Amino acid sequence: MSSELRANLIALNTIVTREVRRFTRIWPQTLLPPAITMALYFVIFGNLIGRQIGDMGGFSYMDYIVPGLIMMSVITNSYSNVVSSFFGSKFQRSVEELLVSPVSPHTILLGYTIGGVLRGLAVGVIVTFLSLFFTKLQVHHIGVTALVVLLTATVFSLGGFINAVYARNFDDISIIPTFVLTPLTYLGGVFYSINMLPQFWQTVSLANPILHMVNAFRYGILGVSDINIGVAIALMLLTTAILYAACIHLLVSGRGMRQ
Repeated sequence: MSSELRANLIALNTIVTREVRRFTRIWPQTLLPPAITMALYFVIFGNLIGRQIGDMGGFSYMDYIVPGLIMMSVITNSYSNVVSSFFGSKFQRSVEELLVSPVSPHTILLGYTIGGVLRGLAVGVIVTFLSLFFTKLQVHHIGVTALVVLLTATVFSLGGFINAVYARNFDDISIIPTFVLTPLTYLGGVFYSINMLPQFWQTVSLANPILHMVNAFRYGILGVSDINIGVAIALMLLTTAILYAACIHLLVSGRGMRQ
């Protein structure tokens, strides 16, 4: 093993360890709130409203929304972990030392991305265990389930990195989650099937990337989906590649160093 590779592996391990310790150290702020929020969704939408709605897609309403709620928690937490962490490093100007070090930009990006993915997966696991108190969760295709949740967490970790690079203050890191992610998530088939919509709005909904992620994950859990699973996975792979290339370009150009 070359000295350069060894140095980058040590740097990667250091960044990932720091990111994991960062969100586990303050777990009452990072892991507990989403668990409480999702539990409220299970009670209000699943139990109370779900009884009035009845079955959807051949499953009880509670069973139908559980995959979407798990995916919602993964999306929100993987994104927020990276955007807050990298912007915090920019704000403290500690990121400048990292960017001018001999560490590869790929190592830096992978470190932050893995940290975001791990937080997203951690919250997803917590929400999954909570759902067992409300329904008997089944897994139709474990391979699709694991691939989709991993790709989704990666996509939104990379998206959070780009947001952090362009953010100039703490208000900027909340704009995208508030005005983009939240609407797209609620319109992404978490609480309903797009087959309930008129044909025109079904077509419009297909432009929502979160719809593809939620439905692909729902297929992995329940075996039902409103969209083509192969197309959904292909779109996630393409999006991951595009966002990764964009993030590397921002790091190499030094854009992330300017506050």
